[in-house]
Parts: sequence; structure tokens; C-alpha cells
Amino acid sequence: MTTSHDNTPDAPAAQDPSRRQFLTTSALAGLAGAGLSLGLTGCNNQGGSTAAASGGDASAAGAAGTAIDYNKYEVAPGKLDNYYVFSSGGHSGDVRVRGLPSGREIRRIPVYNTDCMSGWGYTNESKKIIGTRPNGQLNYTTGDTHHVHMSYTDGTYDGKYIFVNDKINGRIARVRLDTMECDHITELPNVQGFHGIFPDKRDPVDDKINHTTRVFCGNEFHIPHPNDGRDLNDPKKYFCLFTCIDAATMQPRWQVKIDGNMDLVATSYDGKLACSNQYNTENGVHYEDMMAFERDSCIFFNVARIEAAVAAGKVFHIGNSKVPVVDGTKAANTDPKTALTCYVPVPKNPHGVNISPDGKYYACAGKLSPTCTLISHELMLKWFNGELKEPRDTVVAEPEIGLGPLHTGFDGKGFAYTTLFLDSQIVKWSLDEAMKAFKGDKTAKPVVDRIDVHYQPGHGFTSMGETKEPDGKFFISDNKFSKDRYLPVGPLHPDSAQLIDISGDKMVLIADHPTYPEPHDSIIVHRDIIKTRQIYNLDEFPLAVKNIKDCRVERKGKKVTVYLTSQAPIFGLREWTVKRGDEVTIILTNLDKVEDLTHGFAIPSYNINFVVHPQQTQSVTFIADKPGVYWCFCTNFCHALHLEMRSRMLVEG
Repeated sequence: MTTSHDNTPDAPAAQDPSRRQFLTTSALAGLAGAGLSLGLTGCNNQGGSTAAASGGDASAAGAAGTAIDYNKYEVAPGKLDNYYVFSSGGHSGDVRVRGLPSGREIRRIPVYNTDCMSGWGYTNESKKIIGTRPNGQLNYTTGDTHHVHMSYTDGTYDGKYIFVNDKINGRIARVRLDTMECDHITELPNVQGFHGIFPDKRDPVDDKINHTTRVFCGNEFHIPHPNDGRDLNDPKKYFCLFTCIDAATMQPRWQVKIDGNMDLVATSYDGKLACSNQYNTENGVHYEDMMAFERDSCIFFNVARIEAAVAAGKVFHIGNSKVPVVDGTKAANTDPKTALTCYVPVPKNPHGVNISPDGKYYACAGKLSPTCTLISHELMLKWFNGELKEPRDTVVAEPEIGLGPLHTGFDGKGFAYTTLFLDSQIVKWSLDEAMKAFKGDKTAKPVVDRIDVHYQPGHGFTSMGETKEPDGKFFISDNKFSKDRYLPVGPLHPDSAQLIDISGDKMVLIADHPTYPEPHDSIIVHRDIIKTRQIYNLDEFPLAVKNIKDCRVERKGKKVTVYLTSQAPIFGLREWTVKRGDEVTIILTNLDKVEDLTHGFAIPSYNINFVVHPQQTQSVTFIADKPGVYWCFCTNFCHALHLEMRSRMLVEG
């Protein structure tokens, strides 16, 4: 993300309104061509949703006619960013780390993908985390990360872990933030399309527990259960499961059977509720069948009641899974005083639900409605206590904000920022004004500002906005299309991420940068929260070779173990010999104690390449099936004699 700008034509400019209008019109025409009734009403004078409403130039600079001082956002060489940005990598299967406001990419964390730089997916240690078949091959070699969220202590980030989903294969991963490496992956039972994910912000079971103990997981694709070939074409037998994962063991605690499909997940600050926006409450299997209703739902889960039902044994099981399942369908939860779930009707095919930093409201965006529904946490608890008659009684606002609302961030000052996919805008709206308008105040004006982005924004998020300590400084818009924004690189265009200053009354676009497709979600975390290690502790690794004198080759029949060290500029053995057909395990320990002194280890023709960081141990196992001399060499530049840092594997025929 470049933050150095001038007055040349290449500097960020307001989006051409005719181009945005064309994109919006094309998107609507495509949906209309499918014969769908979308319920897309025109916006009223609360803000408007077209280029005309914003004068075609929604940037603060254009509106005010003043120049923007981009230099104040510059991060000079040798200076550090104020924030970390953790982003999902989409179908690359990784997690990405950038600095903000510079936008510098400083790390890619392999999770569900294989990575030939680090050796992730090749070393024995990483294969154990990813999971392997009896033949030693990985269970999966692909993944699709969508949502990244950090663990919490008392409602704010604690810098310990990040949790991230794999939508394709229904897995959840945990990433340690002291080393920024994945340490656990779990496959959810009976789930396809694992999309939304969110940790609890505190566990209220015991007042002494104020940190994340659970992670809640949505389920987007409904399937027959058990999914073993029966009931293939009977959608009445299809349903989805909401899953609770134990944050410490990374094992499922319980699941909830629900009606409809779930999208994203949000959790309350008091630990009492979790929720998910829903589409396809019609339970259709073809897309035109998923859009018949004018309203879908935001489903709320009463966590304490669910866990009490599980403890009381009011559960069933699906197939071979031992995870207890409770019934959270509408039909089984008609009495609010005993209900495990509540389905709040919201307009149409909602995409995204987020809770305000004060814990009072959930914003559920309509996608196929120009509205965002605001649901009260306090009223939701009253519904569960039987004090309200209808689930819709929990709704306190539903402002019209523009076409294609998706995701909402908050600044802690009473304003929400929602991405408008069809309008290619970010809209800033007042929660208080929206609630006044909902009560009938004709003078209320919820929408206070809007800014064009390039183009079709999906996720958007504010700095520290998913915590009780938002700072209201930045908003990032992750846009799905870049079109002519960057140098052409062939048919595959990069996505576009844009940085917006939200600290003033008007939003200001200050930088943008291309991103490799396709990130979905991010969080912006103040740098003081993240405490990383610079070297490992040798004692953490049971297989560590702690002294160069311990380097050796051990044989047990056809199994050979090579104990090896690396210490710039040498490996602990100059050469070692095995026989054709041997199963060879190499255990390599980096004895260097110098920060950033990482060694690589590669063997030509054997698909071996991995790194070991200072005081770390890694291992690989392979069959020595090709006789000859093979130079094992360091792949990570480490020393003036890096090129000479080699050993020989001699394979006898």
C-alpha cells in the first residue's frame, strides 16, 4: 500500500461516477435477468445511494476542495507501523500480516496450504498438524481461509492466538501469535461450507474467567444427515450445524441443529449470546429457490441454555460423530423462556453481522435490501426471558443506507461504516439517528457521509473495531474488483484494498494497494498487543540435537534416522550414507542463537526443502529411492559462507 502521493494523474482520485454507475447497473441487470424479485427499493433522503446523491465525488478532498497531506501517513524507512493487519488469504489457504498505515506485507503464515519456503506441509511436524492419511500423504492440500479473529481477554485482543476457518474442507485452525505459526487444525464433523467464525469475548460461567474459552463456527451449506448417500434429493432432510469449539483443546464441545444457512458469526461482550446472519431460510437447493422470502433471519444462540441442555443429556448424535447435538430449530424453540435459539426476521439474504463496541447492538446488513438492521442486545435477553412477544421486537433501527450492504465496522463514537457492494461505496451512518428515524422522527438523518471505493467492496473493518477499545482512526475496504486501478497483469486481476481515514467528520481515502486474490476479512490490531519471540527454546523440542557432537546416523532395519545440526556456516555432518530403499528421517536442529539467523535445508530430486529458525528443530521423512550423490544445502541466506554450507547424502545402489 503506497502512501506517497503527488498531484500527478496517478494519485488517488475520486471514482468516475459513470464507471460506478455502470458497475451497479450491470450487477442489477444480471440479477434481474435471473428473474429475481430483490426488493431493492430506492433510498430516501436519508442519504441516497447513487452517484448523484454524493455529487459523483464522495471523497472528503473533493467535497471540501482541499488538498490532502499524505505525508502524515508516511512510514519512513526504519520506522515501524502503528498497527498489524491480519488478513485471510482466501483460496491461497494462508493468513497474511501487514503493517498499517504503510500496507507493507511482512509475513505470510501458511495454514491450509503447502509452502516450500518454510516447509509447511513437508515437515513431519506440520504434517501432523494438517493431518495425514495412513500412507503419509496430507488429507488435504488446499484450503480457503475467510475469517480471522483473535482471542480476547475482557473484551479486547490479548495477542495470544488467531483463529481462522477453511470453508472448503470444514476446518478450523489456531495460529500462535508469539511465533506466528499454526499449531492446531481441527475438522468439524458433518459440516460443509464452514464460513463464519468468532471467539467468545469472555466466558461468563465464572466471574474469574474473562478470556476466550470457546470459538463459534457457522455452517453455510445444508446437507442431509448423515451424508452417506441417502436422502440425496430430499431437501427436507437437509440442515446446518452451529459448532462450539473449545479454544484450549481445539475439539468440538457441541453442535446445534438449525433451520436455514448461516453466514457470518458475532458474539456478545458478556459471553451470553452468539449469533449468525442467515440466508436461504427457504431451505432451497437452487439459487432461485433461495430468494423467495422477503425476509430471512439473524439467529441468536443462548449459550448458557445450550450448555445446560448438553449437560442434561438432551442431545442426539449424527453418524459416527461423538459430538452432542441439540435441536435449535424454530419448531423446537417456540417458548422464549426455554428456547435455545431465536430467529429475528431481517431483510433479505443478509450478509454480515457485527456487534458495536459498547456491546449494545448487532448490525445485520441486508445485501439484497438497501437496509441494515440494528438489533438490541438488551432486548434480545429480554426476549429470552419471555418479556417480549415477537423476535422483531428486538429491532431498534433499520435505516436505508444504499445498495448491497454487506459488512459493518464501528468507530466507538456512535458511527457505523458499512460496505455497499452494488454502490461501490462505504457509508457512514449514525446509530442514534437511525434509532430516532425508526421511531418516526422525520428530521433524523442516519447517513452522514459516503465515499466511493474501487470497486465492489466486500469486507470492511475499523482499527480495533471488533473490541471494546476501538480508536476510530482507520477503515480498510477490501474490494473484489480492481479493473483499471493497477498495471495490467493478464486476465487475473489483483483485488484492491483501500485505506480510509475515519478520524474526522468526513472519510478520506489515503492509500490503496493490490492484494493477491482473494482476501475476505481482516482485523486491525495495535502493535503494542502483539509480543513475538525472536528465537525458540531448545528444550521445547523432544527430538532436538543439542550439541554438534550428538550428530549421528542410526539404523534400525530399513529405517534410518539422521541427527543433524546447523550452525553457520556448517551442518553437523559433512556426509552420511544410506541404502537404496531406506526410509530416512532427518532431524535438524538450528543451534544458532542469533535473531533472524534461519537456516534452510534442501535435497535435490527428493522434494525436500524446509527452514529451521534459531533453536528450533524440524524433521522430514522420505524414501531414499534414487542412488547417487545428493548435495544437501542451506536455502536461506545465513552467512558469508552460505554457498559453502553443504553436506552430502550418499545413496548406495
